[in-house]
Amino acid sequence: MNDQVKPVIAVTMGDGAGVGPEVVVEAVVDPAVVAASRPLVIGDLGRLQQAAGLRGVTAQIVPVTGPEDPAFHPSADRVNVVDLGLLPADLPWGAVSPVAGDAAYRYVERAAELAMAHAVDAICTAPLNKAALHAAGHAFPGHTELLAALTGTGEVSMMLSTPKIKVIHVTTHVGLIDAIARVEPGLVERTIRRGYEAMRGSGVDAPRIGVCAINPHAGENGLFGYGEEAEKIAPGIEAARAAGIDARGPLPADTAFFLASRGDYDLIVAMYHDQGHAPIKVLGIEAGTNITVGLPVIRTSVDHGTAFDIAGTGTADSRSMVEALHQAAQLAQRVSAP
Repeated sequence: MNDQVKPVIAVTMGDGAGVGPEVVVEAVVDPAVVAASRPLVIGDLGRLQQAAGLRGVTAQIVPVTGPEDPAFHPSADRVNVVDLGLLPADLPWGAVSPVAGDAAYRYVERAAELAMAHAVDAICTAPLNKAALHAAGHAFPGHTELLAALTGTGEVSMMLSTPKIKVIHVTTHVGLIDAIARVEPGLVERTIRRGYEAMRGSGVDAPRIGVCAINPHAGENGLFGYGEEAEKIAPGIEAARAAGIDARGPLPADTAFFLASRGDYDLIVAMYHDQGHAPIKVLGIEAGTNITVGLPVIRTSVDHGTAFDIAGTGTADSRSMVEALHQAAQLAQRVSAP
């Protein structure tokens, strides 16, 4: 592919005390990634150099001002980084740090600015640590809500994607009791619609969508729960179906994911965080990616956290980061296609 038509992907380094620097420095020089995109890391050059040493990555790490910089030449032996210079050289690995939390926020902030200015074609994020983010004074539950605020977007959805199953969430980073309270027909319908549009944008013309219930056995006709399926979920499904979307349910969640795994559904709609995350992580965390649906910019991410327990050991698995970069490039290419 001609270098000038490859999408530019802003890659945020994530929390510098976690595995983000390690998986980023390895993934952005992956030959397949470089063949399909032009990665631009937003982070700290010094930490990336440390991570490269841990991973045995011999690529040159080059500071650039942005994608317009004449020095910006992505290749398999070069890491281009917008160096914000926010981390001390002796930052400990694997520990919550307000300094690292603030830096992680600043990387995402810069990436969002570039994306909103159309200077980059997509954002791909390494993991941040929520405790560190909060310790730095940034009260966001995670990337999804942070990027919504930075782009002025009122409502977005988290979609997890693996080669076998894709799931979109009605609620995400809230407690289970609060999640059930937040589920209502309008939100269910809007989530189904966002999932439908995302699937069409990825090349599935007529996606089949299965919608999970909240209670075991989908409430068993009122035996379990308090009628949530009939009151909160079914009307949203009916509204989506009236708009021509092939949405079915409410389905018992265990059945829904089984059916999706054998190919009956292209997308599952989960009502709360763990209902969607647990099956995805069992079936494909190594190749799993996180896509924020509803933003005015493309954003993908790894489907794992900062892994403080192994940060700084050089053993982190970069496959999810590579897949997230692939997804970002593919989505950007579809958006730019005539």
